[in-house]
Amino acid sequence: MDARMMDAMSPDMMSMPGMETMDMSLMQACLDACAACEQACTVCSMQMMDCAPFSMNCADMCNTMMRSMLRMQGMTPAAMMAMLDACIAMCLATEDMCLPHAETSEVCKMCAQSCRACADACQAMKESMAV
Repeated sequence: MDARMMDAMSPDMMSMPGMETMDMSLMQACLDACAACEQACTVCSMQMMDCAPFSMNCADMCNTMMRSMLRMQGMTPAAMMAMLDACIAMCLATEDMCLPHAETSEVCKMCAQSCRACADACQAMKESMAV
């Protein structure tokens, strides 16, 4: 999230119960990881048919996670936690599908690594909100 996006977020968005302690640098890291994972999964879904269904679903989940984080009006801590849990679960499932191909496919290796990074970033975001 660039400085313009941060400036555009209304104070009301960050003053919602449970959101006032949100670590914006972790949110940025999560957004970046979701974007990278979405791109890697999209490429993987076009090249590795074994992974395609998981990769396409993971790309969709990452995109939804990003849109939800950027549109925080109406977002509650419980809803954000559920979204993060879903994104983590999808990323880990996709990583599991891609890892067996990682030694022979750079695309699957990149996808698996991106999925792990996204799951880790979402977990860090969750942990910061649990304070």
